Order: sequence, then structure tokens, then C-alpha cells
Amino acid sequence: MDAKVSWHSGLQFTAVADSGHEITLDGDPSVGGTNLGARPLELMLMSLAGCTGMDVISILKKKRQDVTAFEVKTHAERAQNHPKVFTAVTVEYIVTGHNIDPKAVERAIELSEQAYCPAQAMLVQAVPISHTYRIINV
Repeated sequence: MDAKVSWHSGLQFTAVADSGHEITLDGDPSVGGTNLGARPLELMLMSLAGCTGMDVISILKKKRQDVTAFEVKTHAERAQNHPKVFTAVTVEYIVTGHNIDPKAVERAIELSEQAYCPAQAMLVQAVPISHTYRIINV
């Protein structure tokens, strides 16, 4: 897997990886950016949410859970001083559907955490990650 960023001006870059999809990166105006793209650490949280989200929804569908909506929210606490690394991450899964089985949700999260999500496997080496979930039965 390969990725590259190409600088435009200020702190704005265009990022592209093997899939060919481009993402704009930029910084906050307070540090010289123009706020025209995502911050690199935001992308790390989005990557974690996307990686585990793909696992969990796939597992829930295989378990024949009637999911009608699904969200994964991530929240990171950061160190006060530079390099302001993540010090704790929380992943919240919000599963909406009909007669959703909490055990199926718990197992799907566990499988993603322990076996399938490479983003989570890498990040947990550097920062503790906790998981919560909510089920909204409609």
C-alpha cells in the first residue's frame, strides 16, 4: 500500500493512495492553514471509525440483524503538549434497527477489535481504546 501528499500552498495538501481517491488536507488558520481540508489526526480517527464500522456492519449482516441505520463515533483525548498525541480514544457504535440482539453487537465489536480491524490493532499499540454501543430499536 502506498500514499502520497502533494503540497499546494500554506498547509494545504492533496492526499492520494492506491485506490486513487483524493482527500484534501489543511490546517487551522491559527497555525497557517486555510481550513480547506481535514487535519491529519482527524483522518486517523475517521480511519479507525471506518475500519471498525465496516467490520461491525458486515458481521451484523452475516448474523442476520435487521440494521436500518448505523454510525460509529470516535472521540480522542489529546496530550496538552506537543506532539499532542492521543492519550485515550473512545469508539461508540450506534445501531438502529428491528429487534437488534445486544449479544450480536457485542460479538461484532469484539471480533473487529481482536481480529479484523488493522487500524484499531495499530492504534491500540500507542493509545488505550475503549468501546461503547447503543441500540435503538425501531
